[in-house]
Amino acid sequence: MPRALAPDPDEERAISRQVGRAQRREARSLYWRGWRITDIAMEIGEPEGTISSWKNRDRWDQDPPVVVIEDRIEAKIATYLDKPDFNEGDMKRVDFLMRQMERAARIRKYNQTGKEGDLNEKVGARNDDKAKAKRADKRRNFLTLEQLQALLDDFHAKNFDYQEHWWAHRDERTRKIRKSRQVGATWYFAREALAKVAESILAGVGKNALDEDERPRNQIFLSASERQALKFRREIVGWVRRVTGVELKGKIITLDFVGQYPDDEEGDPTGPAIDPVGFYFLSTNSATAQGESGDFYFDEYAWVHGFAQLSKVASAMATHKIYKKTYFSTPSTKAHESYAFWSGEEWNRGRAKGQQQPFDISLKNLRQGARMPDGSWQQILTIHDAVAGGLGKLVDVDELRREYSEEEFRNLFDCEDVDDSESSFPFARLAPARVDSFLKWRDFKPALVDMPGGRPFGDAPVWIGYDPNKQGRDDAALVVVAQPGDAGRGKFRVLEKYRLNGRDFQGQADFIKDIAARYNVTDIAIDTTGSGKAVRDLVANWFPTVRSIEYSVASKTALVIKAQSIFRAQRIEFDSGWTDLMQALMAIRPTLTGSQRGVTYTAKRNGEIGHADLAWALLHALSNEPLDAGSASEARGGTVKFFE
Repeated sequence: MPRALAPDPDEERAISRQVGRAQRREARSLYWRGWRITDIAMEIGEPEGTISSWKNRDRWDQDPPVVVIEDRIEAKIATYLDKPDFNEGDMKRVDFLMRQMERAARIRKYNQTGKEGDLNEKVGARNDDKAKAKRADKRRNFLTLEQLQALLDDFHAKNFDYQEHWWAHRDERTRKIRKSRQVGATWYFAREALAKVAESILAGVGKNALDEDERPRNQIFLSASERQALKFRREIVGWVRRVTGVELKGKIITLDFVGQYPDDEEGDPTGPAIDPVGFYFLSTNSATAQGESGDFYFDEYAWVHGFAQLSKVASAMATHKIYKKTYFSTPSTKAHESYAFWSGEEWNRGRAKGQQQPFDISLKNLRQGARMPDGSWQQILTIHDAVAGGLGKLVDVDELRREYSEEEFRNLFDCEDVDDSESSFPFARLAPARVDSFLKWRDFKPALVDMPGGRPFGDAPVWIGYDPNKQGRDDAALVVVAQPGDAGRGKFRVLEKYRLNGRDFQGQADFIKDIAARYNVTDIAIDTTGSGKAVRDLVANWFPTVRSIEYSVASKTALVIKAQSIFRAQRIEFDSGWTDLMQALMAIRPTLTGSQRGVTYTAKRNGEIGHADLAWALLHALSNEPLDAGSASEARGGTVKFFE
């Protein structure tokens, strides 16, 4: 016979401990069922003293009722499971008892946390991480604290130094900024508005309340036209989508802050309740630029028609001292109403002589910004200072000098106001032509401009004016003008404008063809001076009736006189946001010819470079209407023709 193995002492001790724990637990269970100590001792075969010791050490009398109930349920389940004839009815009883055990476990957890979700399974399901994430996905215009922090981090990471300087002065009651063209002001201030809101929300974490001046405020954007105002919206929506993946919705973007601060372990929110905040995008007319309260940004205010009245309307939106006002623009002319606002003349007007104070608006004083007597913070940002502040990676100043006339450069990039007293198209004459095209031109659909096969103006007739580049020495320009419905009396509308450079004559001709494909074009006029003839010849292959304009003293005079007549009669409209078209028209002025015997019309330029391309392109298109259109002799009148 094989030799028996000796028992393992460790294994015997482990078995003994298991038996001991089972006896101890059985004794407790019997005690909770009402058994006496002596009866329990006899049942499990242990001395009464041992049972009494277990009772005192484990505090059987102090256990809560839920623990006692759990023990009874567990014993009942074990009884059913041990039955040799376990049947379907027993299975249902066990299932019922298991559900009671789950409920008892919830009661025990609720006694520890006090959270209703631990007691009620449905409430818990509504408040778990998965449910919260699902609700956040469905919520409209909701950004989590993590997403707001990501936006704030990205905001500062992308700013140039001069934009961070603007941020440092975000709490100024009033900011007036004269800035160079193309320094990213619209891009920056759109992001600044949302960054201020993010900053307020993040500052509220862990607080019971925010003071009135700490709470996030409505943000209002004012532009010359709604189309221009919606650029702010596109910047905000695109930025948020890129950084967070959230798609902000609504023409007015209303941020939702319900449940903004997550609950703590006690189920309480970790920040104060905050009202929704709206981002409003308005055109500058008294009918729309009112009714809201908040911080406002007035874009290109120096180009707005009727600035004095509109400024009063805008200021009313920021009457309360908690609201901030920001005016920013490229300069226009000293005759514009905003110049008195900038120079302090408006503030000093009507004050006693002893109370008047000078405003030092020199570049030297305002380069880094300075406080003015009216309490505002004013700054001038030239292209040179912007380049020094980081824009140099995007802009070549020498290249800009080659592309623009000296006068245009000083106005657009050195922040100097234009003296338009000698202009053939002064600001006062151009201003009535500016309209909010987004609202007024219901038959024009700009959204279809970039859509393949789109017809933004349907089959209505249009004229195209084109000013080619002069063998690479300046930009080319194209405008699309809607033909007036009533010849000689109806209004022209400038639907589209383009400036392009770096294209040879074939590239220019192809560009004209691409634009013409969107419209029912009935006339194309091209300056054929120099390389323009090659462009005209290529266009003639698919548009044989293209008109040639050969520049001369007589032809330029005819172009200007015709356009002046149209503007004087207020028979033309273009979008209020097109300050570049206004600047180009204002640059045209009469000058003496080389012989000093006649007058021609030019835009002051640096050598042979830059000459108000957009303005000349517009004049080319307008010249398709006869000079005497609409006059008493219209039936017998002639037309303006230019011969090569």
